[in-house]
Amino acid sequence: MTITAAPSVSDGCLVVGGIVVCSGVPRNVVVSPERSGSAFLGATSSAPSSRHLFTIGFLEGCKFMCLFRFKLWWMIPRVGKSGSEIPMETQMLLLEAREESAIHDENSSDPATENTLYILFLPVLDGPFRSSLQGTPENEFQLCVETGDPSVQASQALEAVLINSGDNPFELLKNSIKILEERKGTFTRIEHKKVPPHLDWFGWCTWDAFYTEVSPKGIKEGLQSFLEGGCPPKFLIIDDGWQETINEFKNEGELLIEGTRFSTRLVDIKENSKFKASGSDASCTDLQDFIQVIKEIYGLKLVYMWHAIVGYWGGVLPSSKVMEKYNPKIVNPIQSPGNVGNLRDIAMDSLEKYGVGIIDPEKIFSFYNDLHSYLSSSGVDGVKVDVQNILETLGKGYGGRVSLTRRYQLALEESIARNFKDNNLICCMSHNSDSIYSSKKSAVARASEDFMPKEPTFQTLHIASVAFNSLLLGEIVVLDWDMFHSNHTTANFHGAARALGGCAVYVSDKPGIHDFKILKRLVLPDGSVLRAKYPGRPTRDCLFKDPVMDGESLLKIWNLNKLSGVVGVFNCQGVGNWPLKDKEVVPISASVPTSLSGHVCPLDVEFLDQVAGDNWTGDCAIYAFHSGSLSRLPMKAFLEVSLTILKCEIFTISPIRAFDQDLQFAPIGLLDMYNSGGALETLDCTSSNPSGCRVTVKVRGCGRFGAYSSKKPTSCFTDTKDMEFLYNADDGLLTFKLEGECGLREIQIKY
Repeated sequence: MTITAAPSVSDGCLVVGGIVVCSGVPRNVVVSPERSGSAFLGATSSAPSSRHLFTIGFLEGCKFMCLFRFKLWWMIPRVGKSGSEIPMETQMLLLEAREESAIHDENSSDPATENTLYILFLPVLDGPFRSSLQGTPENEFQLCVETGDPSVQASQALEAVLINSGDNPFELLKNSIKILEERKGTFTRIEHKKVPPHLDWFGWCTWDAFYTEVSPKGIKEGLQSFLEGGCPPKFLIIDDGWQETINEFKNEGELLIEGTRFSTRLVDIKENSKFKASGSDASCTDLQDFIQVIKEIYGLKLVYMWHAIVGYWGGVLPSSKVMEKYNPKIVNPIQSPGNVGNLRDIAMDSLEKYGVGIIDPEKIFSFYNDLHSYLSSSGVDGVKVDVQNILETLGKGYGGRVSLTRRYQLALEESIARNFKDNNLICCMSHNSDSIYSSKKSAVARASEDFMPKEPTFQTLHIASVAFNSLLLGEIVVLDWDMFHSNHTTANFHGAARALGGCAVYVSDKPGIHDFKILKRLVLPDGSVLRAKYPGRPTRDCLFKDPVMDGESLLKIWNLNKLSGVVGVFNCQGVGNWPLKDKEVVPISASVPTSLSGHVCPLDVEFLDQVAGDNWTGDCAIYAFHSGSLSRLPMKAFLEVSLTILKCEIFTISPIRAFDQDLQFAPIGLLDMYNSGGALETLDCTSSNPSGCRVTVKVRGCGRFGAYSSKKPTSCFTDTKDMEFLYNADDGLLTFKLEGECGLREIQIKY
């Protein structure tokens, strides 16, 4: 990445990389150079306060993409061209600036990187202050810093925003997060964290299958139905519904008072009666017995349990004998103006009214340790910890939102390390920068709002928001794309996206309601998945386009495997609309398919040269999963792709290697898996003229194997066993079937 001159203020203008980004910059705005051409931006005030709103200047005339919290828990993307379009609670802002003299064809496959500068603004944590960005109708660009505690005040925040720039947006983000990690010391990048093993196994979550009515009987029925279909999960998340809770606002036999559902509180760390002998399954004496049984019968490797970061949605019950040792008390949450100014949330409306039973920060480690040690002794392997952003609303009297979040986060991570091996933790509802930049050990976090099977207009938003959120979050955690349903109208759409996401693959099917055809495109017979190397992110030419509402753009998501790249193309248009956007989406009749066209190019895969090897010809073999077509393309050439609404295509892009004077070869992988190239481990060639050469590929899995070959081989064999093969001289597609076990095996192709 090219390093540009450090940002500075000159003649009332904020200048980054020689480009004026903001005009009318006030004198109280301070820019302090940091290393590698970056700088911190902050501001001063004449009086101390717990919340400051500083004007940075006027921003207009630049394409931008930002990530902002549209509600307390979650981020989504937005694109625009002026400061007035930047929402409150923006936590990342990326600008695209091009030289005026540059001529760029919008339809070209060449991203014209040589004349494009990307400028990044990352609002971060500065002492007790948490920062965010926003715009005004007059195109003013503003910085908000707040502590969440009226007693925690200051008159300045000098390192509130990191500004950096470069010619590669992905390297820019990586390098910027690295600068912050080293400068701030409050969080750790993903490459320095221990990644939990559940990511590489197929899983099942009980939430959509049962909601809070989850029971041992239902779980066994679900596991049995997966087993009978030949696709048993290896990890299980027992979601909300297993804990002992109480709703103080509901008398026995009466209906639940409207608005109190989220005010239910935890009364014990042990399981409720459903998971004991007196519950719905008399064969289960307690949680330990139940987990031992399902691991033995169904071959589960990992079982996770759900809990909220404050115990349950409404916290813990202060009057509970079990909970009183943690010094809990009822606190009414206070939301920041930024949250209230965007989209209100039904859960927060309830909690603001009825309060949260918050545990004394001095006792929070004891609570987590007691809970997790009990679960671990019962055979539980890890936890999913939800509702994390609630802490930002409880900071009053506890040193502010940043301090409280950090204390809880540290206690949680230490308890995980003590009680569960392999860092088995999934964080959820944690999209505020308080949590993001306090993540020292947490290695997995949910990437977006829930998959909602009953909301047809949310399906495309889910895919797009995860891909864009991964730009920032993917530098700090492995993204969890959430569950989906294998037997759903959008199952192929969601399944394909998860195959590209570099994430865990798990579903929340009801027992007996599965589509094993979809699942077997994701899961090998041993229950493992072909996980890509990095977070699945939008391709460079998609970064400043709206793939949900502009009516013309396809969403492309790229990733890398060990030997090749992969690009998924998704038509997300015409189904839903982003929250807080005024435009109405016109319903589209399913009987009249609307198609959008775009292109796929080897250049869509960033860093492809890093896996291509020294003998790369510069061309690529491109295999389309759904059509089964194989094409050969130079690096800057492209394929046209047309898709109707909610349809997708996955392209494996494999660099073609020259192995001999007349042999060029590119492995594709397992052709019946969405992420075909995820099965490839190593590639080598030995030449022994005059007897020819031998290509050796190490592959994980079984099924149809495919490769591009410039000529027909004489034989193909594995484990010294000859295999029948097919070769198509027209496109160079070589195929054969790998039988038997799906572990790592060596294939030899002789020429």
